[in-house]
Amino acid sequence: MAFISNGTTILDAGAFQASLGSMVLLSEQTASASASISFTSGIDSTYPIYKFEFINIHPATDGQWIGFQGSTNGGSSYGIAITSTAFSAYHKEDGSSSGQQYETSNDLAQSTNYQRLTWEIGNDNDQSNSGEIFLFNPSSTTFVKHFITTGNVYHPLNFSANVFNGGYFNTTSAIDAIRFQMESGNIDSGTIKLYGIKDS
Repeated sequence: MAFISNGTTILDAGAFQASLGSMVLLSEQTASASASISFTSGIDSTYPIYKFEFINIHPATDGQWIGFQGSTNGGSSYGIAITSTAFSAYHKEDGSSSGQQYETSNDLAQSTNYQRLTWEIGNDNDQSNSGEIFLFNPSSTTFVKHFITTGNVYHPLNFSANVFNGGYFNTTSAIDAIRFQMESGNIDSGTIKLYGIKDS
């Protein structure tokens, strides 16, 4: 996936160019009635950017969201202060409603809660949640740790919601572990992959 210049737009004129061609798969975990999924190795100073892909996350309990938190001690504890903001767009299956909105239920203000990834996920057999997270320079001991996420959810009320979050872990300590868990209940199934993205 890349944005490549052809000289016709601001993007194309070279003001912005990004490539994910240098992604390296570091690990992946598949849930099976799991209380949480934790990545406690592989997040270090090797790469400046880390990417998580969450694929077909299916909750054991209907109407629960999945979130993530960070650790500075290898996963012994989670609960770094997060400040974040969010917005969403949605469209119902039957076309009866749609819209865009600021997502107050997803934003955090110096909170140690888990950062929600999308809206609530349905647990019908065909309902799930998928998306991605970018975590920037988690090993820095100078700066806070920025992240951006996007995900799409099949909501229990039968609509698609695309949710975008951005924020930072407010710590200058290195983050070396990330945990995912549902608001309530287990992660019934789904896969989460961790990638490192090289400088070049």
